[in-house]
Amino acid sequence: MSLQNKVALVSGGSRGIGESTVRTLAAKGAFVAFTYIHESPSLSNLREDPIWSEGRVKAYKADARSREQVREMVGDIIHNWGKIDVVVNNAGIRKDRSLVMMTEQEWFDVMDTNINGVFHLTQAVIFHMIKKKCGRVINISSISGVSGISGQTNYSSSKAALIGFTRSLAKEVAPYGISVNCIAPGGVETDMTDSLKANEREGLLRGVPVGRLGKPEEVAQLVAFLADEELCPEYLTGSVLHLDGGYGL
Repeated sequence: MSLQNKVALVSGGSRGIGESTVRTLAAKGAFVAFTYIHESPSLSNLREDPIWSEGRVKAYKADARSREQVREMVGDIIHNWGKIDVVVNNAGIRKDRSLVMMTEQEWFDVMDTNINGVFHLTQAVIFHMIKKKCGRVINISSISGVSGISGQTNYSSSKAALIGFTRSLAKEVAPYGISVNCIAPGGVETDMTDSLKANEREGLLRGVPVGRLGKPEEVAQLVAFLADEELCPEYLTGSVLHLDGGYGL
């Protein structure tokens, strides 16, 4: 229970990496609020988990792309639980297509969720963290933002921008006891990777010494480490942690 009574906010927490993060943080004693947009079987399963009935987890149907919805949610969390200690910017979408065929809408949709959503959520919380002079901001990027992946100019651009966001914000808020770090997972077994074609999956695994895709739980474990003030030093900030099975070594 190393995160006992900490309050965390996870965007896109109803499935995949987000769901695993919600479960992991709650299991370590945190109160966890998370956002979702659509109902899903994994969200139904989460509602049936004991952590839900214990009141340690709360879901908000809120779109990170909406500044108004985000600010209303953050205000409600602080009103009910008194604070927000950890923000996990996890919500993201992919709309893969070669640049020559990519529509303007596909470009803007990905950037709006993957970057503008991070801006709205982090800005809504950061002043609260500055006032209490502590906090952890954890951003979920991707190897796509580090190395670039063919057919993902929109997604790769958004995830690379998130790395720049992490490093810049880390410098801004370090004097206030707030750390900002970024995780760049390789391919992870989620509904996003389930939609990959066989050749795309093979390409994703090529060059991965571990020889498999990552698990959402593995990303969640690293999130929990970064969120834990006892385990992860405040001195670790502005870092990009590659959780990719050795990809590119």
